[in-house]
Amino acid sequence: MPSASPPQSPSDLPTEVDHHCDVLVVGGGINGVGIARDLAGRGWRVVLCEQDDLASHTSSASTKLIHGGLRYLEYREFGLVRKALQEREVLLRSAPHIMWPLRFVLPHDASMRPAWMIRLGLWLYDHLARREFLPGCESLALGKSPLGEPLKSTWTKGFVYSDGWVDDARLVALCALDAAEQGAHILTRTRCEQVEPYAGGWRAVLARRDALTGQATTKVTVQARAVVNAAGPWAEQMLRQVMHVPAGAGGRGKGGAPASGRLRLVKGSHIVVRKLFNHDHAYIFQGQDRRIIFAIPYERDFTLIGTTDVEHHGAPGAAAIEPEEVHYLCTELSRYLKRAIHPGDVVWSYAGVRPLLDDDSGNAAAVTRDYLLQSQNRPAPWLTVWGGKLTTFRLLSEQAADQVGELLGEQRHRWTGDALLPGGQLTDLIDEPVNPVLDIAEFQTRLRKRHPWMDLGLVKRWSRAYGGRVLRLLDGVTSRADLGQEVAPDLYEAELFYLKRHEWALTADDVLWRRSKLGLHYTAAQRQAVSDWFASQAQAAAQGFHHSELSRSQ
Repeated sequence: MPSASPPQSPSDLPTEVDHHCDVLVVGGGINGVGIARDLAGRGWRVVLCEQDDLASHTSSASTKLIHGGLRYLEYREFGLVRKALQEREVLLRSAPHIMWPLRFVLPHDASMRPAWMIRLGLWLYDHLARREFLPGCESLALGKSPLGEPLKSTWTKGFVYSDGWVDDARLVALCALDAAEQGAHILTRTRCEQVEPYAGGWRAVLARRDALTGQATTKVTVQARAVVNAAGPWAEQMLRQVMHVPAGAGGRGKGGAPASGRLRLVKGSHIVVRKLFNHDHAYIFQGQDRRIIFAIPYERDFTLIGTTDVEHHGAPGAAAIEPEEVHYLCTELSRYLKRAIHPGDVVWSYAGVRPLLDDDSGNAAAVTRDYLLQSQNRPAPWLTVWGGKLTTFRLLSEQAADQVGELLGEQRHRWTGDALLPGGQLTDLIDEPVNPVLDIAEFQTRLRKRHPWMDLGLVKRWSRAYGGRVLRLLDGVTSRADLGQEVAPDLYEAELFYLKRHEWALTADDVLWRRSKLGLHYTAAQRQAVSDWFASQAQAAAQGFHHSELSRSQ
């Protein structure tokens, strides 16, 4: 692997001459950054461009689960479930700060599925892949358990099983950070406008824009031996309209699906309400339409509810939750809970477009979540990612890097199977890892002993967000005063500078809704204070100030 280097900014690429690389990756969602990370770690020169911020769209709009997909068993997608289950514990070990095990309560609805079918499905779920530290499923008498307390008394029997939780947008940011430290150039707010075959490879024109104003700034020309199209919902548009690869071009497809390469855009929407229960388990409910709805503990004070499956025919970036979806989620949840949920209870909502591989299924919920990697050497080497799901991003990235190697005629060794993501290394404060849950708890305990001035809330938030990297953020910090101005409650300049310097955070939304979910806890005035801080930094940069970062605030 190449030696570590700091994240690159768009200005690191020359605009007056072509920048030469082995692979240009288009798309800064989970698949794009995962592929860039894997390729860079194998020693290839990589440039990744993303038209917006990292994880601006689908990859920050998930249900935020690392899971095998229990409901996919009903559609006989055993291969997809096994693949996801095999990845589940691999991912949980790779980043115990942003991923952790989560237990799910499934109340039994006899009108939907018989109990024997649920037991069989859960038995398969436990045994399709090896489990090392996740507990298996068990039956539950809801009326005798605290887990049944939030539910109506009509629900008497249930089951409990294990999956995992992930901070999806931080997962994307950490993969991008890892890619950059392996030598990749990560260019956010940089749109791929033109890609043409050139000298046996590709010549791409990338347009940069200002993060705060949205105005176009400069254009960058990149010359690449191969292009990876990981544009998510825009993948088909990228391949046909930008790269000008015709629909009948074919290509070699891997992933268990035909190589036709068609996307079906399905919108999934979520709502957030004030906390509905006090324990740490999540619920999985069976809707009257046989879909499932999750209710998940979220951000300490809230409950996350979702999701819907609605065909999306508009622009991928314009997805928004509809009143009918809010009503649907509230109605389905109210069937189970003692406390009815109403649209007026919603404090936040989000929607994202899932780029699913079209399998001609009539039911949007039944469309496969598997993926297809399609590649070809004509007119020059390219690979397109069709579909996929969050849990299998590492495996998808590994297979994509293998295929790129075949295209370039240079097979190189896989490396991510036992690699940690940035922050996943906790041994600067703890002994050898034992269990992800125990490890992060011990890390938090020792972090607070090292920095007794930190309150428990800040210790938990920073250790969860940054893991072992929090020690870099705290380098030279001996008291709260060393963190600089408190721009918003518990959000200090030291953290903002860290996110700006290392994680491509250039606006308040980048910090408040993607690098964290602090925006959910803040008032409008507090969110505006963060926006004003970024505006002041941009103004200072424009005026040519070059003082040290913290000195500007003191």
